[in-house]
Amino acid sequence: MKTLMTFVLAAASVTTAMADGLRTAPEFVINMTDGSQKLLSSYKGKPICLAFFFTTCPHCQDMAKMLSSQIVPEYTPKGVQFLAAAFNDEEAKTGTPQFVANYVKGYPMGWAERGSVLEFLQVSIMTPLYVPIMVFIDRNGKVQDQYIGDPTFLKDPPKNVRAELDKILAVKATSVKPVTRISKK
Repeated sequence: MKTLMTFVLAAASVTTAMADGLRTAPEFVINMTDGSQKLLSSYKGKPICLAFFFTTCPHCQDMAKMLSSQIVPEYTPKGVQFLAAAFNDEEAKTGTPQFVANYVKGYPMGWAERGSVLEFLQVSIMTPLYVPIMVFIDRNGKVQDQYIGDPTFLKDPPKNVRAELDKILAVKATSVKPVTRISKK
């Protein structure tokens, strides 16, 4: 009974986080294999496709190859920024260089701590995670959609990724009107 209640509460927290509309993507740090870091905020104003992988997952390997060969060449010229991070604990840090060499071409990929990924996704540590995870962020920094190992989404990744990218490309950047101050003399 306790396990069931934990599952229900975890599911409710995910549903609540997404039910009130679009959320602003929080800052996220990807540790690169050369020791540098990529900050999500450094891509402000660009539509972003952010993938989370396990370096040992065959579905993640397939998704990374498909992105590299089909999607990245088509959508990078349209202004989409692609990023990826491995987060399968210690294997993420040690396995990322080989994963990148074998499957990732044309976009930055590094690794991140599992806790920071869960926080970014706004999911409980009790939530079972299935990979690959795809997050689509519009040019206003709003998370339009995220797919956590969604089997429906993964039935036809090229078609579904393109549909999500077209959706975030269609969102126009909102401009913030400057505040005009009138001084009283």
